[in-house]
Amino acid sequence: MMTDGAIPEPGALSAEDVTVVANGRTLVDRVSLHVAPGEVLALVGPNGAGKSTLLRTFYRALRPTSGRVLLDGEDVWRMTGKRLARRLAAVLQESAGDFELTVHDVVAMGRTPHKRAFAGDDAEDRDVIMGSLAELDVDALAHAPFDRLSGGEKQRVLIARALAQRTGTMVLDEPTNHLDLRHQLDALRLVRRVGVTAVIALHDLNLAATFCDRICVMDGGRTVTIGTPREVLTSDLLAEIYRVEAEVSLHPGTGIPQVTVLTGADHPRTDRSGGGMATDRAR
Repeated sequence: MMTDGAIPEPGALSAEDVTVVANGRTLVDRVSLHVAPGEVLALVGPNGAGKSTLLRTFYRALRPTSGRVLLDGEDVWRMTGKRLARRLAAVLQESAGDFELTVHDVVAMGRTPHKRAFAGDDAEDRDVIMGSLAELDVDALAHAPFDRLSGGEKQRVLIARALAQRTGTMVLDEPTNHLDLRHQLDALRLVRRVGVTAVIALHDLNLAATFCDRICVMDGGRTVTIGTPREVLTSDLLAEIYRVEAEVSLHPGTGIPQVTVLTGADHPRTDRSGGGMATDRAR
């Protein structure tokens, strides 16, 4: 559908030895990674791993204590806010606020970096706004008050706003939060389809394996490993990072790794005390 306001060329996004210290705590510890143009990278890890904090340094909500974030080789802190907003869009976990805005108003905010101060929407802006609403299946809600939407509807509107921003790079912090299964798939398919460079914080490892080129596992503010889903998603890693027993198998049709967490009392496992096979009871 996206025939108006074409997406620019995807950018290259890098973190160089990024560290964030707040209130005496190290939240991100010397993280370095590079996301190639058009690549989709998942950030995964347990709560408190540093995923959201790292993402905040990418869109300049948080200045690193040390290290740099580069977009196409340029330090994001050396760009004006408007120039960065023309090149990088963010989808955050927070809502757009409780102001009396319609859904259309919220998505129209994505056009702001491309206009002069106080300029109204022109025909291209209107086409981009309505096209973005339709892409996220919220066009029927265009005139609804944003603050009265469900959590899932709000999330889709915020993704539509980022899409209307028409940047070549996106960072998304739990974009599937609150979404039902269909809209989770639609949102991540959309990111892939538009061809942007994207860094996406996700909790669902199966979604990360399905839609992302590589996965970066974080724990305690540090990078544990980065690689393809096949390289990263192993039973040993899940036991180490998430403290769960899980099986990782390849889907017979797609070859994509699929994680199954073993939680029931019927799961047989080797008794680590040396007594052969045992039933994994609730622990």
